[in-house]
Amino acid sequence: MKANAPPQSALVLFSAGQDSTVCLAWALARYGRVETIGFDYGQRHRIELDQRPIVLAALRALRPDWAARLGPDRCADMTGFGALAASALTADQPIAQPEGELPTTFVPGRNLFFLTAAAAFAYGRGLDVLVAGMCETDFSGYPDCRRATIDAMEAALALGLDRAIPIETPLMRLSKAQTWALAYELGGEPLLNLIREETHTCYEGDRTQRHEWGYGCARCPACELRAKGWAQLVASQ
Repeated sequence: MKANAPPQSALVLFSAGQDSTVCLAWALARYGRVETIGFDYGQRHRIELDQRPIVLAALRALRPDWAARLGPDRCADMTGFGALAASALTADQPIAQPEGELPTTFVPGRNLFFLTAAAAFAYGRGLDVLVAGMCETDFSGYPDCRRATIDAMEAALALGLDRAIPIETPLMRLSKAQTWALAYELGGEPLLNLIREETHTCYEGDRTQRHEWGYGCARCPACELRAKGWAQLVASQ
């Protein structure tokens, strides 16, 4: 990328969850070339990996201009990392929020690891920008979701790669209700329906229960945040 030239391409960290799907739509509205990368880190909600090609195909079918911009997808095997960074998302542990502690779903270093891997992949592919769904407004308190952490990673990657790779986090300051609203702004009712029907965010990997906001157990922190945001969006209309 030439100095001072606007970025033309992006690599989206894509899990097939609500947030990463909105981020992918956001990137498709802005960049001429968009690729995606996901990670198999031994997550207990592995069903999200099965949903990735389904969501990507649905996004391509939603708008011809998005289909033209959306390039290859890569799912990287990071199961070794998941085995090292054990948590309730990667091991048989209860999902809980101990008082005064981080949730048991916190996977230490997960976003740091993912961003490093994504930056290395983007470097080789000649992609200009990373786009990721971290948010510090409505979130579970994970320290690696804060913008200060992302800024530090951006600086470290620029030093280590000798090339600036900006990390865009379009949801960082948004509530979950605002994330739903952004999805509507980007793709109207069709994108909202796609998110409700095809994306997966539930930590328990439950796709047997269908709610107004989508599929999930309705009890884990991810489902609670998603449901709360949907209810706030509906109430505001």
